Amino acid sequence: MSDHPQSVDFTLLPEDNERLANLSGQLDEHLRQIERRLGIEVNNRGNHFRLIGESDAIRAGEEVIKGLYKETRDQLMTPEQVHLFLQESGIESLLRKDTEGELPELVIKTRRSLIRPRGKNQKEYLHNILTHDINFGIGPAGTGKTYLAVASAVDALERDRVRRILLVRPAVEAGERLGFLPGDLAQKIDPYLRPLYDALYEMLGFERVAKLIERNVIEVAPLAYMRGRTLNESYIILDEAQNTTPEQMKMFLTRIGFGSTAVINGDVTQVDLPRGQSSGLRQAAEILAKVEGISFTFFNASDVVRHLLVQRIVSAYDDFSRLQDPQ
Repeated sequence: MSDHPQSVDFTLLPEDNERLANLSGQLDEHLRQIERRLGIEVNNRGNHFRLIGESDAIRAGEEVIKGLYKETRDQLMTPEQVHLFLQESGIESLLRKDTEGELPELVIKTRRSLIRPRGKNQKEYLHNILTHDINFGIGPAGTGKTYLAVASAVDALERDRVRRILLVRPAVEAGERLGFLPGDLAQKIDPYLRPLYDALYEMLGFERVAKLIERNVIEVAPLAYMRGRTLNESYIILDEAQNTTPEQMKMFLTRIGFGSTAVINGDVTQVDLPRGQSSGLRQAAEILAKVEGISFTFFNASDVVRHLLVQRIVSAYDDFSRLQDPQ
């Protein structure tokens, strides 16, 4: 949300408590779904509604809620129908910002801190996550991709926009093989997910994260465990996605269910797959570039927020790569 959100008030007529309950869904799950998709806050008392957020988003929200209310005359609303209505209502054009214009200031509030994106690409990345169901963040390490994705997931969970968070990584790393690591599978996977854990601990605290993992509200899993699942009302982060194969990437993307948001992050210059194996992230960037509803944010060395030398190291490697392969 921006520092100066706007609001709009409207009333749904005719007043009908059964239709209002149908519109809202069980425990207001339909309204929460609209909030998550549009990045707005929806409040209502009976048939009187107030929407809070960016002007384009609350205008889209008013149209969606009024349109759904009309549908309640003839059918029982489900999360799937709300999702399809959002898809077919043309809200993407209302939410699409002028790429040359300034994006609104975005702030994520967690229990422990306020998180603000730094620079144009981080702002674009966070805005895309709020307005798209599937999002790719591609660029070098240290650009804040994982941290902002985890912050967005925590925010969505705290606002009841999703029911759980899934943290996923392929179990391939810098030429190492899991079989040579001690312990069971969970113990072998944990080191690969340490950056995700660290971000969660910073935002929620160690004890709360441990409780949420114990209750399966936060689930940590290797990518291979996603096969055969359908993930509804979930916030799914796939980290180190450059180490997925094309088949794994397709499998992961087709797990996304209703009411879910997926963020896929990776650095295509640090692929640890066996020699000759194509990266699923690289292929997805080509195949899905023009698919509506999917966002891509590309980071570069200037976005690195670690030690200044890290930025210089990334730039030096980029220059070297260009000399080796001008294409």
